[in-house]
Amino acid sequence: MTITFRPSQQKILTYRGGTMGIAAVPGAGKTFTLSALAAEIIARDVLEADQEVLIVTLVNSAVDNFSARVSEFITERGLLPRMGYRVRTLHGLAHDIVREKPALAGLDERFQIVDEREANRIRQEAADAWLAVNGEKFLETYLNPDLDSYQRSRVHHKELPKYILSLANAFIRSAKDRRLTPQMLRERLDALPPLPLAEMGWSVYADYQRALAYRGAVDFDDLIRLALDILEQDAEYLDRLRYRWPYILEDEAQDSSRLQEAILRLLSEGASEEENRGWVRVGDPNQAIFETFTTANPRYLRDFIAHEAEFVEELRESGRSQPSIIALANQMIQWVMDEHPVVEVRDALAPPRIRPAPKEDPRPNPPDDPAGIRFVGKSYTPSEEVNAVVDSIARWLPKNPQRTVAVLVPRNERGSEVINALRERGIPYVELLQSTLSTRAAAGALTRILRYLVEPQSARRLAEAYQVWRRDWREGDSREKALYKAVSEKLRRCDFVESYLFPQNPLDDWLSRVRESESDEEVLAELEMFREVVRGWQGVTLLPIDQMILTLSQEIFTDAADLALGYHLAGALAQVAAYRESWRLPELAAELEVIAKNERKFLGFDRDASGFDPERYRGVVTVATMHKAKGLEWDRVYLMSVNTYNFPSGGSSDSYISERWFVRDALNLEAEALAQLDAALSAEGYAWYEEGEATKTARLDYVRERLRLLYVGITRARRELIVTWNTGRRGDTRPALAFVALREWLRG
Repeated sequence: MTITFRPSQQKILTYRGGTMGIAAVPGAGKTFTLSALAAEIIARDVLEADQEVLIVTLVNSAVDNFSARVSEFITERGLLPRMGYRVRTLHGLAHDIVREKPALAGLDERFQIVDEREANRIRQEAADAWLAVNGEKFLETYLNPDLDSYQRSRVHHKELPKYILSLANAFIRSAKDRRLTPQMLRERLDALPPLPLAEMGWSVYADYQRALAYRGAVDFDDLIRLALDILEQDAEYLDRLRYRWPYILEDEAQDSSRLQEAILRLLSEGASEEENRGWVRVGDPNQAIFETFTTANPRYLRDFIAHEAEFVEELRESGRSQPSIIALANQMIQWVMDEHPVVEVRDALAPPRIRPAPKEDPRPNPPDDPAGIRFVGKSYTPSEEVNAVVDSIARWLPKNPQRTVAVLVPRNERGSEVINALRERGIPYVELLQSTLSTRAAAGALTRILRYLVEPQSARRLAEAYQVWRRDWREGDSREKALYKAVSEKLRRCDFVESYLFPQNPLDDWLSRVRESESDEEVLAELEMFREVVRGWQGVTLLPIDQMILTLSQEIFTDAADLALGYHLAGALAQVAAYRESWRLPELAAELEVIAKNERKFLGFDRDASGFDPERYRGVVTVATMHKAKGLEWDRVYLMSVNTYNFPSGGSSDSYISERWFVRDALNLEAEALAQLDAALSAEGYAWYEEGEATKTARLDYVRERLRLLYVGITRARRELIVTWNTGRRGDTRPALAFVALREWLRG
């Protein structure tokens, strides 16, 4: 097979050493090019037998992709596959480094790594402990004074536990990125007047690290920090790794963090200027969309390209999208740079602009079709927008069974609403959300039964449990539906549940009283049958939570996939119970409900673990968040909910998801907490921090990131792009400013 490279790709393959920065536009083939460069270096026979090209990428799915591509390129050259290179995520690389020298990091040889689910659980315990002591004081300091007593109670008991955990997570992640231990941070805070949010962050951080130490464990952020510590402490080990990896190729460098850059910089430095070493960084700052959630920052790649790289190249040609979609993406860059009304965010997007592939390119663009782009200006309510998109798909899909199509949404919750609508219409779909619909359905069914077992005297909960047991009847024939409805209503009106389930005598039997007024024998038989089922359910409450979930799963599920999900959910709750020994059935049921509501990622059924190929789902609708869609492409793309809530412009009337309704003065407390952390590290100390300034800066950062997210969404489309907006739950949101600007540009 002959592989043809574009001129810009061919130029990169002539690289021989030194530092190189590559800016790559969407669809330019950066993974293809970086894999080819790795194979080129290996084929050049410049590596010793015990040396490798090190490729560092962002996510696990990309590791397999890179390995396969490099192996293919090497095999084409007649060389042995899977030799001469190593592909790692940053966490994988850090693990390799720490595992070889754990004692230098103060770790036991058998140290454990806690995954994100377990780490979050431990942090929640620490946050809850802090809140139990400091909750009232925190409320008085930061609560909106206009809240009434009911709202204050709701905030204290429902909102603050999640909110404090969110603040603590961001604080701990940033402290570790700055290589600050709790002890180091405590010394700095002791020298300053009180910084309340930093004190909160420190307290949870200290408790969290003590819990990890007790387990002999580290988290993923610790791995990176400790890997850098080891490299700085052991010069001989560092030299050995430098020898092992004379060339380092960094993918997705726009998502590099402070510590990632420091580790790769240290590994890429030579012992002398004459030593031929290489560090190649490729990425697209216009696609940096994880800054809000992580310590990543596109400025590291931008600064490297502008001030440090010895060689700067661009991958500007893209065969992904038809020319009119490319022109639209380029216009968005131009509009942001020249016309965005908030001058401070005009740096959100920057060149290079996308060029269509050359006409003779082996991967040409689809034919130009200006009519394939539609910005729907109609003022939809949220539900109307979902219906309009699903109606459009229902018309289009039968005519295009061999094409790929995606609905991209800003948030998981919106994706769930789309999936429900597709399911009701019988339209096939696949999803890339935090948890799949099948997971949420299984968790939701089990949650309803657990909720009843928590409140065994509740007729409403009993009726809901029945609806789970007979949930298939909702799509059954008319007789089943009528019976389902009648029995549900009877149970909901049960005046004393105990007299239904366990009557003490005939006069006390609720079901006997029902017989006197109910002539439908099927209803009576169904109530008798369900009574026996519930008695069995109540008997499992004495079992450990995992055995309880497994038993209930076998009772209510028949599908093999649902039974497998029940098994995984049982394991997840068993872990929760192990780390939260004080939790009983009410708290465990609430944890399951979080998964059912798609508010937490459920590990074990995540498509990212093995990658996702849209081509495998022709004629099937992919529903994904715009974040999850990065790196993917479809023939037809719907971008939904492009309004001022999901894509604020920085105007005074916009709202921001990080500014909670119960916090005074619209403060973004996460941003304020990180500002207080910076104040603790600043030479000016406390005087450096001014409340509210960090919130203003965070707004601008968020606006920048959302502009880049919209750009990513646009550049997922190959042939057709449909963009819609809605008025929000309260009916007061407007189309995003970028939506209006691009629609007017299209109109000419």
